[in-house]
Amino acid sequence: MGIKSFQGKHIGEEASLSENIKVEDFMTRNMFVFKEGQHILEVMESLIKNRISGGPIVNQKDELVGIISEGDCIKQLSESRYYNQPMDNMNVENYMVKKVETVSPDMNLFDVANKFLSLKIRRFPVCENGKLVGLISQKNVLKAALELHGYNWKS
Repeated sequence: MGIKSFQGKHIGEEASLSENIKVEDFMTRNMFVFKEGQHILEVMESLIKNRISGGPIVNQKDELVGIISEGDCIKQLSESRYYNQPMDNMNVENYMVKKVETVSPDMNLFDVANKFLSLKIRRFPVCENGKLVGLISQKNVLKAALELHGYNWKS
């Protein structure tokens, strides 16, 4: 009889487990969402009040139309001060990022972790059938790592 490798079988089991770790298992479903037409000052107040660094923007159908960050708001403030422009009639869609990288709920969490590294983005909106269903952040991936610290991280 040959010797069976426990380690070989163990690694295989871990790899199959990591393939089942999906974005939807760790994404935030209860998130702060901004609406098209919302004034930029209201967005800034919400960021500060809720201690968040940004958030998705949706239209009336809850479809993702952009994302706004603290940096986008600071850029707006800087430009309005520099050019001595009033802050009236300044809606979020004038300052949001419109080309937004998104992920799907069934995407492997480790593939998203690699996207974070390659794109240097802090969060991804999670969309399904064009609708915003959640948000996955680098912090969510770190929480997953702590929960899964005994498993193989290879996918």
